[in-house]
Amino acid sequence: MGLAAIKDTVASLDLARVNRDLAGAPAQDIVRWALGLGLRPFMSTSFGPNAALMLDLVSSVDPGVPVVWVDTGYNLRDTYVVAEKLMKLLPLNMKVYTPRMSAERWNALYGGIPQLDEAELHEQFTRNIKLEPFERALQELQPELWLTGIRRDETEFRRSLDIVSWDERRGILRVAPVFEWSEQDVARYVESRGLPSCRHYFDPTKVLDHRECGLHTGL
Repeated sequence: MGLAAIKDTVASLDLARVNRDLAGAPAQDIVRWALGLGLRPFMSTSFGPNAALMLDLVSSVDPGVPVVWVDTGYNLRDTYVVAEKLMKLLPLNMKVYTPRMSAERWNALYGGIPQLDEAELHEQFTRNIKLEPFERALQELQPELWLTGIRRDETEFRRSLDIVSWDERRGILRVAPVFEWSEQDVARYVESRGLPSCRHYFDPTKVLDHRECGLHTGL
């Protein structure tokens, strides 16, 4: 489906009405609704805390959905251990992307992870280790539907979105099945399903939990 056709599909949805209708719906029902649109799907994961939730939700409906993981090379040991457990436990169609410049090379050339007050260098760092591999994934997969685990209560930017939103820059319909969930809701689901959870996680492109890394804002 070309971009014009995707936009026609989105226009026919009436996002305001769709979001009203989906408000309060079970997350698995939202996943089924999204996959029923006939758009080419993918989902993204960081294998961060409670990432198992979305991996379990989506793979239980359609294990063929590509799962994009940008392995920045800066993950903590716990992240890699939990990622390996989840990839063995769940039927995931994994697509792993890594930066063209390794963490070792970046550290040697630039002295490690830039501080937030080094704005220009930190933006370059973010583009190198996360955004470039992610955009490469999009170029190769050509997705039309993005299933994402973002939630309203996570950042100021995300509060401006909704369960279903249109990523204008990329031309992708973004669907967040757990958008209205709280941190406690997520933790309860993960525990009830007996899923492993990454307790020690660090994203060097965010540094602080309330910051965006650029995937959703289109840095």
